Amino acid sequence: MKLLASLTSPYARKIRIILAEKALPFELVVDSPWEVNTRIPTLNPLGKVPVLIADDGETFFDSPVIAGYLETLGTAPALLPPGALDAIRVRQTEALADGVTDAAVAALLESRRPDGERSEREMLRQHEKIERGLAELERRLGAGPWFNGDALQLGDIAVGAALGYLDLRFPALDWRGRHPGLVPFARRMFERASFRNTQPPAG
Repeated sequence: MKLLASLTSPYARKIRIILAEKALPFELVVDSPWEVNTRIPTLNPLGKVPVLIADDGETFFDSPVIAGYLETLGTAPALLPPGALDAIRVRQTEALADGVTDAAVAALLESRRPDGERSEREMLRQHEKIERGLAELERRLGAGPWFNGDALQLGDIAVGAALGYLDLRFPALDWRGRHPGLVPFARRMFERASFRNTQPPAG
């Protein structure tokens, strides 16, 4: 398998973490859709990473789709439970975490627009989404070690990737101070080898 990814993409990092947790061999091809000579639009018409090229040449894009594909390979550990409704609940956690990430990416892009084009109102709107999403994640986690079930699952990885992206792009956000219930969870996730070895470069 080949994974086309930017090293700072939180969506690509989520997939890299899954691949590491499952010890699945793959070739990492560093590519950014923002580069002039990027290959991404030829593989994903939406022009986004990550893109996974399977061993048979089939291409998958969008991180939830890639995560679902990797589950079909039957490689342990399973990151989705066997029950259909339980799996949907895990995917709901993933969707909530990805939504926080979506808002963070949107806020970052808006902040980089030139003076006169940047909308403080839009940035505030995205930061409000982040805040609501984190509050709901904190509520759902409660006192438990995991979001769904009694072991690491896809939702947990998505949440960890989202929190890591906030640390990378919005270090002044202080999500730990406002949502202390997420701190022990984040600490345990960030200590895992899969998270340490996919730490994005600073800057």
